[in-house]
Amino acid sequence: MSLSFIAIAAEAADNVAVVNPADLSIQHLVSQADPVVKVVLVLLVLFSVWCWTVMFEKLFAMISAFRAADRLEKTLESGTLEDMINYHDKHPVAQIIAAGTAEWREGSGEHEHEALHEVRDRIERAMRLELSNETRRINKRLPFLATVGSSAPFIGLFGTVWGIMNTFTGIAASHDTSLATVAPGIAEALIATGIGLAAAIPSIMAYNSYATNVGRYIGRLNTAIGLYAGRLSKRFAPAARA
Repeated sequence: MSLSFIAIAAEAADNVAVVNPADLSIQHLVSQADPVVKVVLVLLVLFSVWCWTVMFEKLFAMISAFRAADRLEKTLESGTLEDMINYHDKHPVAQIIAAGTAEWREGSGEHEHEALHEVRDRIERAMRLELSNETRRINKRLPFLATVGSSAPFIGLFGTVWGIMNTFTGIAASHDTSLATVAPGIAEALIATGIGLAAAIPSIMAYNSYATNVGRYIGRLNTAIGLYAGRLSKRFAPAARA
């Protein structure tokens, strides 16, 4: 029994020694991977590259959006109503204010006898319609991050399962269960899972962060809409004065 155990251990040690470390490098494993596993790896790498592109684009978009919201709130707090009526900004947030101003100017002559709250509701409705366009713009491509974050691990797992199946098939065909035969196939299969997680983790973290910031941004714009509509509704438009 003791001699048999020693012989098996010696054989295992010989098998380990046969494994060439260069054959277990990531480059070699990927190059020797099954075509299906290679397709999975390429797909995950493309997803990862596109996700990072979206993340950087959204980072700059959110910085610009919060700066535009700061300027708008500063004008609302310290500026006059004329400053808001003539408000201009390169950011699309200015279009929301312009929609309310246009409704105030054009609709007052047609609704001279409407109540104050009706004037305010009409102005707010015009601005909120424009806010929906801004919401769609700022949310563009965010669902892609959520999709990659939820699906990339399963795509990588599919590549891993496929690679392990091929490894066991090769073992059965060669009747060789040594580590030198098993290790490369298992390693190349696990690479797919690793790349899937590498694509999913940043994507889902970025999506959660951006979704939270978008909610804060839209909330600030909703507050600005309410304040501006309240101030406009208390003042007659030029058409009404004429």
